[in-house]
Amino acid sequence: MQAPGIVHIGLGAFHRGHQAVYLQSYRSRTGDTRWDICAANIRSNRAICDALNTANHRYSVVAYQDSQSASVTQVGSIVEALFAGESRDELLARLCLPSVAIVTLTVTEKGYGLKPSGLELNMDDPAIAADWVALDEPQSVPGLLLLALLRRRERGLDAFAVLSCDNIPHNGARVRTAVMALAQRHAPEACSWLAGVAFPSSMVDRIVPAVDEAALSRAESILGFRDELAIITEQFSQWVVEDNFPQGRPDWEQDGVTMVASVASYETMKLRLLNGAHSILAYAGLMLGHSTVDQAVADPILRTLVRAYFAETIPTISVDVDLNAYCEALLVRFANDSLNHRLAQIAMDGSQKIPQRWLNGVTERAAQGKDSPVAALAFACWLIHHRGSPLDGTPYPVNDPLSDHMASCVNEDLAMWVEQALAVSAVVPTAVASDTAFKKAVIALLDALMGATSEADLRARLDRLC
Repeated sequence: MQAPGIVHIGLGAFHRGHQAVYLQSYRSRTGDTRWDICAANIRSNRAICDALNTANHRYSVVAYQDSQSASVTQVGSIVEALFAGESRDELLARLCLPSVAIVTLTVTEKGYGLKPSGLELNMDDPAIAADWVALDEPQSVPGLLLLALLRRRERGLDAFAVLSCDNIPHNGARVRTAVMALAQRHAPEACSWLAGVAFPSSMVDRIVPAVDEAALSRAESILGFRDELAIITEQFSQWVVEDNFPQGRPDWEQDGVTMVASVASYETMKLRLLNGAHSILAYAGLMLGHSTVDQAVADPILRTLVRAYFAETIPTISVDVDLNAYCEALLVRFANDSLNHRLAQIAMDGSQKIPQRWLNGVTERAAQGKDSPVAALAFACWLIHHRGSPLDGTPYPVNDPLSDHMASCVNEDLAMWVEQALAVSAVVPTAVASDTAFKKAVIALLDALMGATSEADLRARLDRLC
């Protein structure tokens, strides 16, 4: 086996249904295996690594247009799967191979080890705190990258490029910030060399929901065989990549990747429109008893809410794309009844997501002298989500790193509740926290929603608000 040219950290469903598919397209088109992938997990999910190795790294991607139409891709671009949960030695060895020119990441917001501002290390993260003390057994992704880069420098090897593939704005700059902060602590003498390392950003877009037994059974009926590793996704896929790879890269543009000088405007478009609408559907949809995205967007009240959100948000985005057409296409994608995309999955880690999805847009509209009533309604729904129970009182888990703190803000005094929530600086930008109009809007909307006495009453109130 030829040594892989790419090491990927964060071997989850999204990587297998997105980046690995693009590399499979390249591999099938060219026959070139230089850019095959060694993929690794460093914290959890050893099972997927073991399963891929047992299956000789082959799996199926079933991409649905709708429940009646799907295409199938057999993927073999991941040629090695490592679990580095107990020891990082094997993964560090791969990162130091001369063949490795690119390291890619899908580790989600928490994996960057930064505060939500993206400007400083999060010392409340145990992995970052451990790597701040010592780097010999790195616990965090930035620590792992730094140690690998330092070893390559010692051995006279070129630095790999670090390509971030997460749903985070300026993701390349963020991982650079984390790596350099640790470098200033542990290896200040190497900082000038590290300053030359490439950290390109990328914008990724494909809905890849969690796979359950029903999804696997549907895939089996299409494939004609049972594939326990099958990935379920939509046919739409987009990848926009900052073209900065000093040691080379595949000619991805031949496989549908958009190579650009800057991805910033595409990131903003996707985060505020697709992801922002997803989050609204999640929090408002769960309130109304829906469980999946297609159910929620089929609800006339929520569809109206999403359209209102699009109209409010589009003026904050500047990109060479027909945004009205983009939003109409999003509604079609959301209505895909084959994905079973769970609202609870989207609702996870909201404190890490809503600054980029909603609140940065609120800041921009306020600077233009405009209110953001739909974002205020979305924020009120997010606050209600942290109660941990809908109107009928049945408790449900809230999966968020700040769930305990946000739950402690819940208060019968709605003004106090909103005041305390807006004071959470890890989530709320200063400009939003000090925006009196936004605060008053959230209080009024929270009052309207919390006053509902039944689901029918809640629907009627939401309908009026929309």
